[in-house]
Amino acid sequence: MKGIVFDIRHFSVNDGPGLRTTVFLKGCCLSCPWCHNPEGINPKPEQFIREQNAEGISRKTPEIVGTIMDVPEVLSEIEKSRIFFEESNGGVTFSGGEPLLQSEFLLACLKACQKAGIHTTIDTSGYADTKVFQAILPYTDLLLFDLKHLDDEIHFKSTRVHLNSILNNLHTAASEKQVIIRIPLIPGFNDSISLFEEMGNYLLQLQSIKQIDLLPYHPYAKSKYHRMKKNYSLNGLKEFSQSQIEDVSEIFIRKGFQVSIGG
Repeated sequence: MKGIVFDIRHFSVNDGPGLRTTVFLKGCCLSCPWCHNPEGINPKPEQFIREQNAEGISRKTPEIVGTIMDVPEVLSEIEKSRIFFEESNGGVTFSGGEPLLQSEFLLACLKACQKAGIHTTIDTSGYADTKVFQAILPYTDLLLFDLKHLDDEIHFKSTRVHLNSILNNLHTAASEKQVIIRIPLIPGFNDSISLFEEMGNYLLQLQSIKQIDLLPYHPYAKSKYHRMKKNYSLNGLKEFSQSQIEDVSEIFIRKGFQVSIGG
């Protein structure tokens, strides 16, 4: 069983509990303009030209994004950090892209990690076929589940996917597993106080959900888009102010949720 990985990062502290190794699987069905991993959208390996300037000399170097790996190779890389997992109650997080897009490879990796006694987390948009989603749950200890909006028309306009399967999978996950909700804060998309009130009330119905991570938009990925010659459509977009972030946080805290900023 092989899949396409575009990055593996050790010592991550924002992708679940403890110190973690995050495995980024390539490919995503969503088209979020604020995506901070544009190199993970296309499911196939891609070649780009990296331009570097040193001492007045410009060098252009071909760069391949996306490596074909099998399950033992991925597990071997994860195992390098086992001592840090054990000392910090950490583990592995599968992210993307959308890891569920490579569902068979993801499932094989999860099974291998579970057999090896490694805590497993999936960072997901929740957009997947119900059968695919249910198949991975027994081998997943924690889900970091994105919730971007509750209005299907607005959600579809920005992401090009509908909410129905996402919300169905969220209900399934919340009834079976530990789930942390991740809400990106995107100016002009979901910056309404009334929306966050609605989200809070909606999540209160899923009684197992206790924690919410607020992820404020930032333009740090702009250089990636430039390097990959992809259009960055959010030029000039103003970030949430600190006071706005605190206002949103207070809404969820008031409803009884634990809230963290930035994951």
